[in-house]
Amino acid sequence: MAVKRKLILASGSPRRVELLRQVGLEADRLMPMDLDETPEKNEQPRSLARRLAADKARAALDAIADEAEWQGSFILAADTVVAVGRRILPKTEFTDEAAAALNLLSGRGHWVFTGICLLTPDRKFRQRVVETKVRFKRLSSHEIDAYIASGEWRGKAGAYAIQGIAGSFVQKIIGSYTNVVGLPLFETAQLMTGEGMDVSARWQEG
Repeated sequence: MAVKRKLILASGSPRRVELLRQVGLEADRLMPMDLDETPEKNEQPRSLARRLAADKARAALDAIADEAEWQGSFILAADTVVAVGRRILPKTEFTDEAAAALNLLSGRGHWVFTGICLLTPDRKFRQRVVETKVRFKRLSSHEIDAYIASGEWRGKAGAYAIQGIAGSFVQKIIGSYTNVVGLPLFETAQLMTGEGMDVSARWQEG
């Protein structure tokens, strides 16, 4: 039988909050974890996504160590990595980074990896890494400049948000769309259901 437990989302991402709400899940607490996301030497994109998701979940657990009311909660963490081959693109904060990333993505395929980590009430780690292949059309210098001026790229892995303007850049996608947005819903719901969380509890509320 599914058991009602509190859910902590180890993220402050509005996109992840909205994706959870899309399937009827509401985080009881948002806990953005500010970690060093620099890849380790020779670390592959898939491994980076998996490691950072686990690190965020672990950091959230440490943060609630002295808070009795949050013991026994589920902790959900995720991290999204964009890569061209083995080259990991940063979460861009500066225009030159964004321009370099968009020029690299222009007219070619790239991979989006999202690591998800569900820390259960009995403190077991349940993890998945989901990958999606995305192909961009060839972008003109005018399109790149205009997109940079929009500001949508700021703080985004690979310098774009597929749910915004950059959706018009995508020629083809193979795999999970919600993975590219930042949280693969099918796999996340599977993990939660498998650990006794009733994902469908609020569906009848409309």
